[in-house]
Parts: sequence; structure tokens; C-alpha cells
Amino acid sequence: MTLTGAGKIAGVIGWPIVHSVSPTLHGYWLNEENVNGALVPLAVARENFARVIRALQLAGFRGVNVTLPHKEAAFALADQSDEAAKAAGAANLLIFHAEGHIEARNTDMVGLRESIREKLGDLKGSTVVLLGAGGAARGAILALNELGAARVHILNRHPDKAAILAKALKPMVASQLDVGDLADWPKVAGAADLLVNTTSAGMKGHSALALDLAGLKPSAAVLDIVYNPLETVLLKDAKARGHVAIDGLGMLMHQGVPSFEAFFGVRPKVTDGLRKHLEQSLDG
Repeated sequence: MTLTGAGKIAGVIGWPIVHSVSPTLHGYWLNEENVNGALVPLAVARENFARVIRALQLAGFRGVNVTLPHKEAAFALADQSDEAAKAAGAANLLIFHAEGHIEARNTDMVGLRESIREKLGDLKGSTVVLLGAGGAARGAILALNELGAARVHILNRHPDKAAILAKALKPMVASQLDVGDLADWPKVAGAADLLVNTTSAGMKGHSALALDLAGLKPSAAVLDIVYNPLETVLLKDAKARGHVAIDGLGMLMHQGVPSFEAFFGVRPKVTDGLRKHLEQSLDG
């Protein structure tokens, strides 16, 4: 077996980071593509993010994937950004170039779009309720717009933050954007064709998302971008009620493709074998 890309190393940064399956994802592809490299998990607090990024550049890293709570800080730190990152005001991928130059990309939008498309197809004319107003929510709105969603209700525990997000994105999307408090959920649940959770609620180490799904129509789907645990309390409830339930693993796999290509020079494939490998890892 011939190995390529000897010594290539990248990272994934978050706080906390123990929940991340990105090292397992990239490890699978490294083995499949016969690439000699590694993706290292790095737990980095908010106040240390910029300093750690500079240190990783000096240490020879190819770049980093970025997860909560650093996506907006990653965008702010970059020297150049792709259109998706600019539109979202957030980046989940930083690529290190020569002379300290940092390129930011947002592949969350692509990951979520392809995950939804796999399960539901396009969303032309549909109404979506989206929970959260952070960096992940920004990417999600762009993905929903590309899929043709007619209306997106953005609900957040801080409605003013949802309003700021809607104002920033309205010029960029055709979807109608409405904002509200999480307490408004019962008012909009009945109209939803799709519910999307972009918050960290339900993630390993976080409190579960307390949301009553009784008001959802039977045909509505529920998507949670959390993938650890694979079946959150929200998705378990959705399945029990007969709704199509979409976990965060599809988004993770699809958003990882451009990251792997940037770090290791090979474009990998999203396969059933990869999903089974990640599911087994999460079950373990």
C-alpha cells in the first residue's frame, strides 16, 4: 500500500471538543484514501482561540475545522473568506496558507443542504421553523433558501438576536424570515413542514431541548444538527410520533468533504460504509 501526503496534519477546534466525531470521520477517509495524515481534536476556550490558531500555523498544521463556540471568531480572524462564510458571518473551516495567510470557508451550509436533500428532496414552498440564531443558524437559513423554503420562522431565547440575524440575511435570501421567542413555538408549530434545531441543546454534556411536538402536523419532518448523541431526545420524540427524523450525521459527513480535500488533497466520498462506521463509533 502506497501512502500519499506524508505528514499532513490538521485539527478540529471547539469548547468542549469531546463530543466531536470529526477525528473518526477523517480517520476513516485517511484510511480509505491511503493518505498519511491526522486530524487532531483540540479543546480551546473562547479567550484562547486566536492565540491557538497562530500557534497551529507555526506548528505546521494545514488548517482546522471549527465547531462551537468559535465559528464567528474564525470568520473574523481570516484574511479572506468564501461567499458562504461572508453571508453567514461564520466559518467552520480555516485553511492555512503560506506567510500566515488564513482562508475561511463555511461548509455547514453545503452539509445541511445535502443532508436535507437526501432525505426530503427540495423544500419548494415549504414553511420551516428554525431554533437558534448563532453561526449554525446562519448557514442553515442559507441552505433552506437554496432548497426553496418559502418561509423560515427563526425562534431564539433572545428574540433580539434572531431579529439581527434576519435583518442581516434578508437581502441575501428569497425566503421570508420571521422572528420570535422560543415561547412562540406553539403558535407556529402547526404550519411547519420542517423543524430544524441549530442550538447545542441535546448535545452530549448539554441539557435536552424541551419542546412539545404535539402541535406538528403528521407530515412534518424534524432535523437536529446535533450528532452526539445520534438520537437526541428531540429526535426520539419525533420518531415516536411518526415524523421523519433527520440526525446531524449527514450534515457532518457532507460538510467534511471539502475540509478533507483542503487538508489532505483528496476529495473523499460520503458512503453507507462511512455512516455505519460513524454510527458504530457513536454507539461505542
